[in-house]
Amino acid sequence: MGPALSPETIDLIGYAAATCTTASWIPQVLRTWRSRSVDDLSLGMLAAFSTGVLLWLIFGLALGSRPIVVANAVTLALNLLLVVLRVRFARPGRTTSTHS
Repeated sequence: MGPALSPETIDLIGYAAATCTTASWIPQVLRTWRSRSVDDLSLGMLAAFSTGVLLWLIFGLALGSRPIVVANAVTLALNLLLVVLRVRFARPGRTTSTHS
C-alpha cells in the first residue's frame, strides 16, 4: 500500500464526506418546509434512515470519531425534522402509515 495518511488528513477526509452527505438533505428539508408538500416523503424510509443514522452516531461516539459524530448528529436532526414535517403537513384524510 501507499504511505499512511496522518490522523489529521483522515479527519479532514471524514469532515469533507460528512459535509457532502449531510448537506445533501438540506434542499429536501427546505423544499418540504416551503411547499408544505410531503406526499412524496416515505415515512417508512425516513424512520429506517433515521434509525440507521442513530446507530452510526452511537458507533461514532464509541470510536470517539468527531467527523462521524458531527455528521450523524446533524443528519439525524435534519431527518427527524422531515419526519415531523411529514406528520404535520400530511393532508387530512391521507394516511401517514409507514407504507406511504
